[in-house]
Amino acid sequence: MSNAHQEAKDMSTAQPGTSGNGGPLEGAVVAVAGAGGPAGHAALLRLAEAGAVVVGADADVERLAQGVDAARFAHGGATVTGDTVDLLDPAAARAWADRTEKEFGRIDGLVHLVGGWRGSATFAETDLADWDHLDRLLVRTVQHTSLAFEGALKRSGNGRFLLISAAGASKPTAGNAAYSAAKAAAEAWTLALADAFRKAGGESGPAAAAAILVVKALVHDAMRAERPQAKFAGFTDVKDLAGSIVDTWTRPAEEVNGKRLWLTPQP
Repeated sequence: MSNAHQEAKDMSTAQPGTSGNGGPLEGAVVAVAGAGGPAGHAALLRLAEAGAVVVGADADVERLAQGVDAARFAHGGATVTGDTVDLLDPAAARAWADRTEKEFGRIDGLVHLVGGWRGSATFAETDLADWDHLDRLLVRTVQHTSLAFEGALKRSGNGRFLLISAAGASKPTAGNAAYSAAKAAAEAWTLALADAFRKAGGESGPAAAAAILVVKALVHDAMRAERPQAKFAGFTDVKDLAGSIVDTWTRPAEEVNGKRLWLTPQP
């Protein structure tokens, strides 16, 4: 058995939580940043179903509570908690990571789902205030969470830092200059973290992985209900995204680290 597979096995037999459903992430502790949105709710559900202890964070107390309660109700016995964290504050992000590791003894994943969009009709109409907003939302939160969680993810033995990105980062359009640039910056930062994991692993390979899951856009049931005639071609359902998040732990860290995992056709 390879070291990576042995590490995954070791993680699955750890018992920091009490979910006890025998899922593929049994005993793992996974933090979800941006857990209050539709993608966050889906991730909380799927991670709990997979057996993980799930620690969600969001700035919106009500939406976070809804997601946490839904995941607990759907998977009785699962440990799902929620913290209101200002991820624009690096000290708050680090305190969240430290508190989580102290309470549960380990952290095996950070899923970054903090999102947002602003754009314009043409390139010339781009408002640089949009860049300021998206830089904070899409870049700073990645910087703060990655710096806060890096140490714990390396200590996990099979940790994952997962950024959800958009195909537009690789093929920007005129009206999405600020959004695409922010996503590209977040991707570059995540790949730098992947290189840190690679270097830390040395000849034996990385013990943790940073990867990017790329979608065209996301869709969920409420969007379909609001626009029943829309086809949402090429969109990724948030439930499918959640499944792909869990799947990254089924592969050795070396196969995932530093990769863009495309959930939509690559441009």
